[in-house]
Amino acid sequence: MEPFLRGCRAALNLCERGGLGVHVVLGNEACDLDSMVSAIAFAYFLTKTSPDQKAAFVPVLNIPRSEFPLRAECSFLLRESQLCEDLLMFRDEIDIHELHRLGRLTLTLVDHNVLPRGDAALEEVVTEVIDHRPVERQSSPGCVVTAELVGSCATLVTERIVQRAPNILDKQLAYMLRSTIVLDCINMIPEAGKVTPKDTEYVALLESKFPNLPPRAAVFDSLQKAKFDVSGLTTEQMLRKDMKVVTGGDLRLAISAVYMKLEDLLLRPCLKKEFEEFCRSRGYDVLVAMTISFSKKNEPFRQLAVYSPHSDLRELVSRELEESEAPSLQLEAMDSPCSEISAYRQENSLASRKKVLPIIMDLLRAREAGRAAPERSCRPWETAAARGGGLRGEASRDDRHGGGRPEDACNDEDVQLPPTPMNSLVEGCPLDGGLPKLTPEAILEKFNQMATEGPSDPASTGRR
Repeated sequence: MEPFLRGCRAALNLCERGGLGVHVVLGNEACDLDSMVSAIAFAYFLTKTSPDQKAAFVPVLNIPRSEFPLRAECSFLLRESQLCEDLLMFRDEIDIHELHRLGRLTLTLVDHNVLPRGDAALEEVVTEVIDHRPVERQSSPGCVVTAELVGSCATLVTERIVQRAPNILDKQLAYMLRSTIVLDCINMIPEAGKVTPKDTEYVALLESKFPNLPPRAAVFDSLQKAKFDVSGLTTEQMLRKDMKVVTGGDLRLAISAVYMKLEDLLLRPCLKKEFEEFCRSRGYDVLVAMTISFSKKNEPFRQLAVYSPHSDLRELVSRELEESEAPSLQLEAMDSPCSEISAYRQENSLASRKKVLPIIMDLLRAREAGRAAPERSCRPWETAAARGGGLRGEASRDDRHGGGRPEDACNDEDVQLPPTPMNSLVEGCPLDGGLPKLTPEAILEKFNQMATEGPSDPASTGRR
């Protein structure tokens, strides 16, 4: 893998001098572990198998290099794979739009299936898509789409490699692919609701080919720990690490997930000044910081802070969160170091940011429409984009889902589609309530209950 990554820059320079084509494998703007590994592995596969050996196949991480330190789990996996991040190509190091203008660009999208608005002009050169979300892009004869609702895009990349070029698999590549799937699928625990039979199949296949891979649990724990590690990050970096922005009328609000206790965040020196500068430089009127930490039993503990230099806006947002009933956040006021920050304990630990966003969006819709109180007539799975009302949702580059929306949009006609697989505990993972507590007694009780109740569907009697 290292010779391939090292040769990407050389191949790119050679193609630029010779006027040859460049085939970019582009991950999404979140640039999480799945996006990074899928881009690297698939570009490597294309290099080994494509009949067009004159083109340079280059994996591109869809963030500036300066933002990569925020992807701690990505850095960790690279180190464990004995790869240096200096080998990677980032979005600010290659002018994709210029290559397109010169007629020399071909694009493959992995871990997303539609380009954001700023890259919409590049759609005409997208020849292949591999993704594990519902397809939002329009079909075109020149683009082959592989989309399946598995737990990890790396599963689909692994499938392609195994089916068409199994000889390119080595222990290093297998470790990267399998680690990514294990993290995305919450250590392959069925009760988490993320893993599918195909994820399990290809993890087992990789393990059978390379039996010396480290234990799944050790890999998952290490990556999860790295993912939630904010040591060494500035306040600005912590806020940008996992942030969404929503806009309604004249109000622009940022909601950041912060992986630490709120008490520790509030004790940071110059916090008020840092919040003020963060909002001023980006044009945010209100900042909501949702903190999440975990007990020794791996149970989530949530807290929340609302900052704004404008007392009316801070009180407006705080009151809406305090009074929300769908869901009830069960907020209890905490001491705050300054009047510009309202701090709360959130007793409802299941109310993730994904559940808080609709509360904020409804407030902004009501404010924009001049109503006294927001209406909550939309279905829970609908998003601001689906609701209309002129609101705009922006996903930062640190958003778990690319595509420029706070959540995956779903119109009334699309409700039969399953939800996009979730990749983050802050986005409402089924493990929000902690790891499943399975005991022999609980399993026995469940079997006894099933035996007593019998089959729920009379038509299923006798079928196994």
